Amino acid sequence: MRRLLSLATLYPNAHSPRFGTFVARSLESLAARGDWLVTVINPIGLPPLLYGHYRELALAATNGETNRVEIYRPTFRLLPGLSGNWNARLIARKILPLARHLHQAAPFDLVDAQFFYPDGPAAARIAADLGVPLAIKARGADISYWGGRRSPLRQMRKAARRADRLLAVSDALANDMEALGFPAEKVRVHYTGLDRDLFRPLDRFECRVRLAEHFGFALPPGAPLLACVGALIPRKGQAFAIEALPAFPEAHLLLVGKGPDEARLRALADRLGVAGRVHLLGSLDHTLLPVLLSAADAMVLPSASEGLANAWVEAVACGCPLVTTDVGGARELVRSEAAGTIVARDAGAIATALKALLAHPPDRDAVAATAERFSWPAHAEALAGLYEDIVETS
Repeated sequence: MRRLLSLATLYPNAHSPRFGTFVARSLESLAARGDWLVTVINPIGLPPLLYGHYRELALAATNGETNRVEIYRPTFRLLPGLSGNWNARLIARKILPLARHLHQAAPFDLVDAQFFYPDGPAAARIAADLGVPLAIKARGADISYWGGRRSPLRQMRKAARRADRLLAVSDALANDMEALGFPAEKVRVHYTGLDRDLFRPLDRFECRVRLAEHFGFALPPGAPLLACVGALIPRKGQAFAIEALPAFPEAHLLLVGKGPDEARLRALADRLGVAGRVHLLGSLDHTLLPVLLSAADAMVLPSASEGLANAWVEAVACGCPLVTTDVGGARELVRSEAAGTIVARDAGAIATALKALLAHPPDRDAVAATAERFSWPAHAEALAGLYEDIVETS
């Protein structure tokens, strides 16, 4: 049995059960194989004075075990919006004693970081202290955002040099990493996984009825239904989807996710006269998300940056074609007309693509087939192979 210590600042907890579920599924799928014992340190940043949601987040900082993954949630002090340049050092200083204690009790074979920043530099210090190899994964915003800031980029480059292997969720992201000065010879592409039993095409009519009843809005038969799944932040581009909606007088738009952009998006919908057709649903349990995606005619996600978005893969697996932007690994998934359309990040371009798609909808089974290569067992098998290679060659 190999032992992995994984550092993940984005991981589900009692306060935010949908926070980083894709990270949890990845590590749980690795643990389910039976040849890796997985321990996660999920550091939770809290300000000196607890206010707002931080009070509940503090209560969620508890240890536990989920699906064979042991989880530790130590807290560290941060200044929201101000301490980003130092968070990696703050995390490393806080969790190093815990990592040493766990390693002394049962030595780890490998340390990994689930994001390049702040996880990567913190994990690099832990791995060096424990004397074990290191892997760091890049997922998208950790490269596009933090890679544009001088101090974090300097820390990321240092961690990349220390690491034995760097993982990227798409070829496009791997190219971005190389452009930032990360050693290209260390980079391997490792695609996301997917629950194939959960994310599959369901009966569209039944799903539309169920959604309308569950969320309490009228959805006339035949009315186009559009979905947008992602955190409510400007980078995801929900505003462009709302701005395209007036071109479709009967269409409804479902926004799934939470975030600081909610008030602005509501005000925009109201100003454009489409507030009655824009439904902000908040975070949804994964068991309801396939219902929504199976009911939708298209998933609109005009992001400014992505790695290879899990929402893209989940949508096409449910037979829901994409209208998205040319970012990250979009072209690695949208490789046929069935999967959807790549457009400019512009409301007019989105509306034009949607008109064409609604006039000639692709076969739902053909859309779902474009996600055939994604599954959690395949993801775990590839990850285990990559990690075993690191351990054997270090």
